[in-house]
Amino acid sequence: MEKLAELYPEAKCELSFENTFQLLVATMLSAQSTDKKVNEVTSELFKHYKTPDGFLTMNHHQLEEKIKKIGLYRNKAKNILNMCSILVSDHNGEVPGNMEDLISLPGVGRKTANVVLSNGFGVPAIAVDTHVFRVSNRIGLADSKNVDETEKQLMSSLPKDIWSLAHHLLIWHGRRICDAKKPKCEICNIKDICDYYNKEKR
Repeated sequence: MEKLAELYPEAKCELSFENTFQLLVATMLSAQSTDKKVNEVTSELFKHYKTPDGFLTMNHHQLEEKIKKIGLYRNKAKNILNMCSILVSDHNGEVPGNMEDLISLPGVGRKTANVVLSNGFGVPAIAVDTHVFRVSNRIGLADSKNVDETEKQLMSSLPKDIWSLAHHLLIWHGRRICDAKKPKCEICNIKDICDYYNKEKR
């Protein structure tokens, strides 16, 4: 983690948002999509719709039209509007700051909840997306074929005060060097202590 922090001193969440509600919507949209594409869509969306009540002025078709550049947009539109409805009816329009309430929302799993807790509420958390899952298991921080188990292993092997940073560092490394199909091991600054490199490349 220290070596990755040296490599990515500016590592942070790459989704654009101004509040926890926007963060929740953007994270829900990001499933199986890139942050870049999500930011393109939300830059326009968030200009006009800033709150759960605002989103609920749209019907499913209207929201679908605004997010259709993103994969799985029909299902995401349905989940986002249902989520907004529950926030209004059960949480006074506010995003809850605990795991139990977050994962009870439509379309919100542990990964999305952890992103919101970490980046929206400052709660130490490790959200295991595809990059975190791949990189942590590849380099040897975890050893699991299961996302939830990988999260548990990372939480037990890393100090709690760097969980959120570790999440960003692993994502940045996965996007920039530790590619799924063609990892750039030759320029990687952790290759000497990487399980994959020592087993597969040497």
